[in-house]
Amino acid sequence: MSTEVRWISAKDIDRLGITMTEVMDAVETGFASLGRGEGEMPAKIGIHPRENCFIHAMPCRLGGDIDRAGVKCVSGYPPNPARGLPYITGIMLLNDPDTGLPLAVMDAAWITAWRTGAASGVYARHFGDPETTSVTIVGAGVQGRVNLLAMKEVFPKLNDVRCHDIFEAATQRFIDDMAPKVPGAVFSAHADLETAVRNTDVLITCTPIVESPVRAVRREWLKDDCLVIAVDYDACVGEDVFRDAHFTCDNRNQYIWTRNQGTYFQNGYPGPEAIDADMCEICAEQGVAVREGLRGAVLMGIATHDVMTAALVFERAAEAGIGTLVEL
Repeated sequence: MSTEVRWISAKDIDRLGITMTEVMDAVETGFASLGRGEGEMPAKIGIHPRENCFIHAMPCRLGGDIDRAGVKCVSGYPPNPARGLPYITGIMLLNDPDTGLPLAVMDAAWITAWRTGAASGVYARHFGDPETTSVTIVGAGVQGRVNLLAMKEVFPKLNDVRCHDIFEAATQRFIDDMAPKVPGAVFSAHADLETAVRNTDVLITCTPIVESPVRAVRREWLKDDCLVIAVDYDACVGEDVFRDAHFTCDNRNQYIWTRNQGTYFQNGYPGPEAIDADMCEICAEQGVAVREGLRGAVLMGIATHDVMTAALVFERAAEAGIGTLVEL
């Protein structure tokens, strides 16, 4: 008996025309399912073959009406862009939960980029001020781009986009690429981080994740009602920012497990007692979201996002006959 697996490349996924709103809805559904106790998701495990580099394994099963399972193997190598290679690469495997057989193998870089931006969008849906007009993106790479796309969906009055990156050319490429996607917004490049951050409504940091962070963003730069989203672990946002904020993470178990390993979220970052809510609780209506005051989130990325996004890609590709069927 032969079994076929659908191979779905990054170009195949692009052909599907999946929107940010669709990925946000899928990610929110996954958050809620895990919050209701319908899934199984251990904290991501990893190895570190080079300094500041990681390779993570992220398995997840979601039951109930979703009934999907899979695992992502993803790597992050900060030196890669200087070599002409992407920072994030990997493979996503979607399995049949009845038999365990693989259903699809697909590019994990697209999955990772879009589901991470979508998770920020879901957080902003629940905690953001609908009157938001300004956003600052720190880090002008792929994550900066997809996070901005998510903010565009959440904040219809967005008209002020500020960008900071240590590389001036990267900042300019970001503006050239993204300005047409957020028509009506004024884009500005800021060589000085403080200038980019001061008085912004929303701050999103998308810098490389490192083992010895500098944490350059300071509390005194921020408005008292700023929304702060860190998608780069503890690499950029100062510990005093989250100490003063209503603090949220995507998943308590993963945040606490990672913190306990002793590499990330040390030296003043919030401990378990300081987590006001996680997004699984919020989306399952088991926690309270606030839209006033300083609000901050560490969104590490969890495997529910990968499985839900991969399922969306697989179903759309199978329906359209896109991808390559490969015999096991």
